[in-house]
Amino acid sequence: MTRRRSCLAIVAILVFKAAPVACATAQDRGIADFPKLNADTDWPWWRGPNRNGKSLSSSAPTTFAETDAVWKVSVPGRGHASPIVVGERVYLATADERQKIHSVSAFERATGKSAWAVEINKGGFPAKNHPKNTEASPTLACDGERLYGAYYHHDKVEAVAVDLNGKIAWKQLVCPFRPRTFEYGYGPSPILYGDTVIISAEYDGSSFITALDRKSGKPAWKIKRSPMISFSTPMIAHVAGRDQLLISGAMKVSSYDPQNGKLIWAVDGTTAATCGTMVWDGDVVFASGGFPKAETLAVKADGSGQILWQNNQKCYEQSMLAHDGHLYGLTDGGVMFCWRGSDGREMWKERLKGPVSASPVLADGNIYWANELGTLYVFKATPERFDLVAQNQIGNDSFASPAICGGQVFLRVAETSGQGRQEYLYCFGKK
Repeated sequence: MTRRRSCLAIVAILVFKAAPVACATAQDRGIADFPKLNADTDWPWWRGPNRNGKSLSSSAPTTFAETDAVWKVSVPGRGHASPIVVGERVYLATADERQKIHSVSAFERATGKSAWAVEINKGGFPAKNHPKNTEASPTLACDGERLYGAYYHHDKVEAVAVDLNGKIAWKQLVCPFRPRTFEYGYGPSPILYGDTVIISAEYDGSSFITALDRKSGKPAWKIKRSPMISFSTPMIAHVAGRDQLLISGAMKVSSYDPQNGKLIWAVDGTTAATCGTMVWDGDVVFASGGFPKAETLAVKADGSGQILWQNNQKCYEQSMLAHDGHLYGLTDGGVMFCWRGSDGREMWKERLKGPVSASPVLADGNIYWANELGTLYVFKATPERFDLVAQNQIGNDSFASPAICGGQVFLRVAETSGQGRQEYLYCFGKK
């Protein structure tokens, strides 16, 4: 079948299965808007090329141990930011909590050797943070020319752009930021849309989602949000015939126009605080939280306000995965669920082991999902039954989500012992 006919077939049957950039449809245009990125070999931002936790790569390994690594390298400092991969390098945000330094590190993809590291900020770390959070939890985003990050320091959230040689291009104040009721730090990752980088900062003060010009850092638009602390990264999906900026938290599931920040629709749902990123399948969007109660729900994204179903399960820190008409959620306590997306029917559940903070990645029909103890489960994405492919142990402290691209799996984990804690970045798969 030719590439042209393959694209037409994908569109015709409305299968949400991403094609190469040259064949991008409206639904998988996330990476297609950035011609210097490659959908098969890059993992350029939080939740991957099309922002949905789905890898476009095949032949990634499913079974591996430390001895199988193509390379393993020590990571300076601490962070829960996931690795991103663009071209021949892997990029990571990290923080030295003793010296109070935020930095970005670049590693050679082939060997893991350090390419460069740049200091973003020194000092001004908050006095308190949640024990499950870090000073480098937001994942970087890359448009093929620059890296974009968001950092909390000196009672503010600041956006930063760094070129691929490690030179800072600009810095821009997003907003003052100093939580009082819950001093739990900061977590949302920046996302890219068109000519902008979009950043969220929500707390018990003047909360915002804002879009900055990628070239200059100057503000393009700003959304005022409710003064409640929340940690979810907003996500852009093409649903119900248009691009929508989706976010949960503040007792709402909300949709905005990513071009100008105007509200499209909002419904009551989830909880005051959420951390996971919303997911979608067709014209249905899914969210889960959090605090102070537990709720997972499905909403029609057409503006009708219709809640299709809801239950009392909680995926608080971790995001879920929607695929082929079904929703997969690994709850905080380590129970794996598969629900039918249209009505919430429980297809199966399986007790694994929690707690859970990392989000899943789908690659070549398999879902990769790690718990905080370093156990990485790999299982089939099927509603028929829980079908375990492999159970891998990498490190013993795992909060960051994997990046899977070009037949490789990149993992940021830590090893803790009586002597202390050390983070590592691993590469598994093709050399």
